[in-house]
Amino acid sequence: MLNAAVVSHGLGALAFGVLAGLFWRHGRHRREAPPLALPAAVSTAWLLAASAQSALAAGGEIVALLELARNAAWLRFLVLSLRQLKPDTALSPWLTQIIRGVMLLLASALVMQGLHLFWPNPTLTYAGFTVLPALLAVAGMVLVEQFYRNARTQDRWGIKFLCLALGGMFAYDFYLYSEGMLFRQLSPEVWTARGVVNALLAPLIWLSYNRLTQFLPVAISHRMVFHTVTLVGTGVYLLAMAAAGYYIRLYGGAWGALLQYVFLFGAGVLLLVVVFSGSVRARLKVFLSKHFFRYRYDYREEWLRFTRLLTSGEPGQQVCERSIEAIAHLVDSPAGVLWLRKEDGAFHRAAYWNWSDLSGSLPADAPLVRFLEARQWVINLDDVRADPNSLDVDLPDWIVGNPRAWLLIPMLWHDRLLGFMVLQHSLGKLHFDWEVSDLLKTAARQAATNLAQLQAAEALTVARQFESFNRATAFVVHDIKNLVAQLSLLLANAQRHKHNPEFQEDMLATIESAVARMNRMLAKLAERKETASNGEVALAVLLQEVIESKKGYSLKPVLEVVDHDLRVQADKERLARVLGHLVQNAIEATPYTGRVGVKLWREGGYAHILVEDTGVGMDAAFIRDRLFKPFVSTKGTGMGVGTYECKMYIEELGGDISVDSAPGRGSRFAVRLPLVAEATPMESGQAV
Repeated sequence: MLNAAVVSHGLGALAFGVLAGLFWRHGRHRREAPPLALPAAVSTAWLLAASAQSALAAGGEIVALLELARNAAWLRFLVLSLRQLKPDTALSPWLTQIIRGVMLLLASALVMQGLHLFWPNPTLTYAGFTVLPALLAVAGMVLVEQFYRNARTQDRWGIKFLCLALGGMFAYDFYLYSEGMLFRQLSPEVWTARGVVNALLAPLIWLSYNRLTQFLPVAISHRMVFHTVTLVGTGVYLLAMAAAGYYIRLYGGAWGALLQYVFLFGAGVLLLVVVFSGSVRARLKVFLSKHFFRYRYDYREEWLRFTRLLTSGEPGQQVCERSIEAIAHLVDSPAGVLWLRKEDGAFHRAAYWNWSDLSGSLPADAPLVRFLEARQWVINLDDVRADPNSLDVDLPDWIVGNPRAWLLIPMLWHDRLLGFMVLQHSLGKLHFDWEVSDLLKTAARQAATNLAQLQAAEALTVARQFESFNRATAFVVHDIKNLVAQLSLLLANAQRHKHNPEFQEDMLATIESAVARMNRMLAKLAERKETASNGEVALAVLLQEVIESKKGYSLKPVLEVVDHDLRVQADKERLARVLGHLVQNAIEATPYTGRVGVKLWREGGYAHILVEDTGVGMDAAFIRDRLFKPFVSTKGTGMGVGTYECKMYIEELGGDISVDSAPGRGSRFAVRLPLVAEATPMESGQAV
């Protein structure tokens, strides 16, 4: 019966042997393809040796050396892939450190396995055949991660299966050897399945090879380096703590197990404290930026994060606080305060983020304001405290005297100082230089744009409130003007008709109507809710009341009602006011020898009201451009809001108004209002 390990590793050797042959054949004609033939051939040799070792139960040292050669070949392939940058791009220090680390691991594994041949020792066996292979697997996963994450998006389609295959291979090795580190021996089942696993990965490598037309350039991002260093450091730390815990248990005697658990728990807590420490993370970023990159910042990432912080949350809410937080994160500052120019021109504290005890104000004519507008500098307050004469201007004591204050950043809007910001010292002990200054000035201008938009929106809201108040006031003044006109006309006719009983009745009715309307206007001005509300209004009755209110004029309007029982849903008082505007405008535009008529009829589901006169009329340009605009009137004493209010309210009720007029021919205002739906017999309670 065949050994399962022999078959498994034999299948793996067959798959990689075919793969190596295909790479050798096609690689001669595809010079741009990656050098995959060598690692595939070494993998074939290793799998053949593993199959033979499983059959003969001997030769484990040779298999281990060939496995080390297999790891070296694949790691070399990944390193060469990372070296294939643009021709004018030098190898970064970070890649150099990775290559050195990989070479050190390979050399250490070779030395350990070589010493084991001449000096068998459990410690050498454990380190050379378990610990170091696990570390090499971690190094392989790190290189695969860099290879894929730094590839251009359009090139990842060609390499994703290759990265999956190599990542899976190293991940399986890491699982095998990490389990061996825990139990002091390799799992036979996991070892047996290793050959089949490698055979399954071979087609993925070939598929990716066919997709590659040219090898892609690789760029190392700041964020990737930070996460990779964190991952590798965490892995090394955990391995070291696991080894230390093992030796504590081994040599701790009766207390060994207890001490091991306490030590491992403490090591885990320490790791969490370090990983989640903002100060440690900030200092690690500064160290990596200083020693591994030409520029300190990954500007794409920083600007995306800055914009995301600046625009997060509800629109118009906490914009000042978000501006402080977004700028502070650029330099890993834990707190900041923002000052903005107010209506009096002075600068007052507008918001703060994690720093509530720094306060003060700056006059509009302060020398610092003129200095910031002219120089547009980001001021390092530590330099000012070290040398007070380093600037040509004196800073306020409440700023420079605070030892936690670090940077003073001007917020400029069209070269005018909108405000300024003060930040605390960086958690990462960041060195302030020209790159930091330029980044902060650019970010401050962007934040100032948002703050200026916020101030403009607040000013617009206030202006709209005043506009609403002024519009209501204009309507009230317009009503008062109409009442004054009625009372003036009544007073002018009183001398001639004061003994006429009919005139006396009309006078009393007019005065009573005027007093009622003025009381309603006073109620509005006092911000009391109007007693009137929307309800069914009988149009015939309403129009009769409107006509009756105009009896004081020498020109009496004539009402013609074709359909009497017409009702609409409206505010009776407001509808009477707007229709009264139309009638009174017709009277004022028509000589006393002319005619003003009002007609009411039904057409479909709408009530039609026609107000026509034989007055002076209007031209087409005036009707089109000015008639329904507020504060436009043809009368010298007119307010120009009557027809505007009429149109707005009629459209609010779901109706419309149209005008037909010409100079010297008079005017016709046609109003159409939707009628109240008639009740069916069932709705009115009648039997069917």
